[in-house]
Amino acid sequence: MSTETADVATAARSIRNPVLAGFHPDPSILRVGDDYYLATSTFEWYPGVRVHHSRDLVHWRPLGGIITERRLLDLRGCGDSNGVWAPDLSWHDGEFHLVYSDVASFASGYWDPQNYLVTAPTIDGPWSDPVKLHGHGFDASLFHDDDGTSWLLSMSADWRPGRDRFGGIEIQQYDRAARRLVGRPRLLFTGTPVGLTEGPHLYRHDGWYWLITAEGGTSWEHQVTVARSRELFGPYEVDPDGPLLTSVGRPDLRLQKAGHGSLVRTPHGEWYLAHLVGRPYTPLGNCVLGRETAIQRVEWPRGGWPRIPGGVPADEVVAPGLPAHPWPAEPATDHFDEPELGNCWSTLRRPATPDWIDLRSRPSYLRVHGGQSPVGRQAPSLVARRVGATHCSLETVVEFDPVDHRQLAGITAYYNTLNWHHLYLTRADDGRTVLELLSSDSGRRTPYPALSVDATGAGRVGLRAVFDGPVVRFGYDLGAGWRQLPVQLDATILSDEHAALIIDGEPAAWGFTGAFLGLWVQDLGGDGAYADFDLATYREH
Repeated sequence: MSTETADVATAARSIRNPVLAGFHPDPSILRVGDDYYLATSTFEWYPGVRVHHSRDLVHWRPLGGIITERRLLDLRGCGDSNGVWAPDLSWHDGEFHLVYSDVASFASGYWDPQNYLVTAPTIDGPWSDPVKLHGHGFDASLFHDDDGTSWLLSMSADWRPGRDRFGGIEIQQYDRAARRLVGRPRLLFTGTPVGLTEGPHLYRHDGWYWLITAEGGTSWEHQVTVARSRELFGPYEVDPDGPLLTSVGRPDLRLQKAGHGSLVRTPHGEWYLAHLVGRPYTPLGNCVLGRETAIQRVEWPRGGWPRIPGGVPADEVVAPGLPAHPWPAEPATDHFDEPELGNCWSTLRRPATPDWIDLRSRPSYLRVHGGQSPVGRQAPSLVARRVGATHCSLETVVEFDPVDHRQLAGITAYYNTLNWHHLYLTRADDGRTVLELLSSDSGRRTPYPALSVDATGAGRVGLRAVFDGPVVRFGYDLGAGWRQLPVQLDATILSDEHAALIIDGEPAAWGFTGAFLGLWVQDLGGDGAYADFDLATYREH
C-alpha cells in the first residue's frame, strides 16, 4: 500500500477551522447516509444557497448553488445584503427540502421577509417550483418529527415601534402532501435576555425536543443558545449554564462572532455543530473575509445538555472516526474550457444566462456582455469569487475594444454597490485606450488620474488584483511584463463592518457578504459592448 493510499485509508483526525473560508455564513448542516452537506447564505449573489459536500467533515468540496434560475428566486433590484438569508436543508421521505428566506428591506424596522420551500430527489436537483410560505420572519427552517409531521420554524418579526423586533420563535405545521402551511402559528420561545433571537433549528434527541437558536446579533455578541422541552410546543427550558458557544468577551480568540449553529450526528452517534465565525484583521476589527463556517465537536451525555469544550470556538477539532476523504484540488487557473461557469464563480443579482455570459461563441474564453453601472441593481455584469484568505490574488487576461467612456472592462476587489476598487480599460476622449483606477468608499468615488496608463494597441492586457492583508494592490501587463500601480488601497472598506450604516438607531444599510475578486464589464450606454477573458487564476499566498 502506498503512503498516499494509506493516508486516505486512515481516519481524518482533525477539523481545521474555518472549514469554509471566506463568505459562507449561516450554515445548515445535514447528513444523508455517508454524505454531509453544508448550505450557506448568498444574499444578492447567484447561484443562491451555496452547497458544499463532505464524507468526513474535514474535506469539503463546492457543489455550486441551488438557486440557479429566476424561477426559483428573482434577485433583480435586490438591495445590498438583502436576498437569500439563512437557508435550511433537510431530508425526509426520500427528498431534500430547502427552505430559504428572501429578505427585501431594512428600513424602519421592516424586513419584508418572504419564505419559500423547494424539494428535490437529489442534491443536484431537479428542484421543484417554489412553495410560497409565510413572511412572518426570516431564518426559517423545517423540522420533521418522529410522528411524520413537519413544522416550519422562523423568528417572529415585529415591526411596531417600541416593540422587540425579534419577537421570538414561532412554529406552524407544514402539510407535505398538500405543500402548504396548515393551522395557526404558535409562539414557541421568546429567547433569553441576550435578545435578537433568530436562526431556529429543532431536533429530537434523548426524549427531548431541542431548540437551537442564535442570539445577540450576528457580530461580536453572537452566541448559540440551547433550550429543551418534553413537548413540541413547550415550555422550553434554557440551558442553565449559558450558551453552548460564543466568543463574547474573548477578543484574544482567532475565531470571533461565533453563533448561528446547526447540529449533525454521525452514524456512530457523535455530534458536531456547524456555526458562523469571523476572523477580524485586528482585535474586534474589520472582517474582510466576511462571515465564515466552522465546525465544533459536541459532547452530549445521556440525560444532559450538549457541551462544547470551554464553550468557545476552537481552531482545530478532533474529527469523527471516518475514513479520510479528500477531494481533488481545485485548479488555480480557470481556462474557461467548460460550457458553464465553474462552481467557484458567482454572479451579481442575475443568474449566469447566455444573454450575458457566453462560454461557447469563442471556446476557452469567457465572454461577458456589459451591464449596468456599479450602482445598478437590475442587470450588472460582474463575475466574481469569494476572497478566502488575507493574502490572495486574482489574475486575468482580457481582450476589450471600448468605443467610448461608457464602456469599461477589468478586474475588481468588490464588496457591494458602495464599496469597491476597480482597475479597468476604457476609451479616453482623445481616442486612446486607457487603463484607469477608480475606488468607491461608502459611495464616495476616488479617481486616480495620475495613474492612468496608455494601453492603445495592446490587444491582450493582463490584469491583477492582490489582497495583501489590509491593502489591495493592482498590476497590469501590456505585453512587456508585469508592472504594479504605485498605490496601496484600503482593503478594510471591503468588510461587513465598514458596509454597515446606522442612522438614528435604524439600520440604513447592513454588511453580510464578505469581499470578492471579480471580472467586471460595464456598458453604460447599452451599445452591446463585451469583453473576452482568456483565463482567471486565483491563488492564496
